[in-house]
Amino acid sequence: MSNTATRLTSHPEEAAVRVPLELYMRGHAEDSAEHMRAAFMPTARLESVREGPLTSWDLDTYCQRFNNTPAADEATRRRTIDTLDIVGTAASAKVTLVHGSITFTDYFVLLKTAQGWKIANKAFHAQVA
Repeated sequence: MSNTATRLTSHPEEAAVRVPLELYMRGHAEDSAEHMRAAFMPTARLESVREGPLTSWDLDTYCQRFNNTPAADEATRRRTIDTLDIVGTAASAKVTLVHGSITFTDYFVLLKTAQGWKIANKAFHAQVA
């Protein structure tokens, strides 16, 4: 399988599943905790292994990173939804964020809740060019 593999669906829920992912990407673009809180379930965990140790944040800790001040290089940043897989009330997605010399690969688990689709968990990897 190549690194550019895409699995996008024509599932009837696809547009709804994209909503929290697009909120997440908008949250990065606008440096907005409000968008992140709208995208994620309140119980979400965000985890990665960066430079050795496990990093595991709850949503409140993650949202403290946002100050409503977009990055100076925001105009050059790119974000794409690479894959979606939807089955019933569960979905997964892969999103790539290119922020200058760092490329983030994010893997999401989403659930359809009474409030609509929400990101339940995120695992990510950061690759420095």
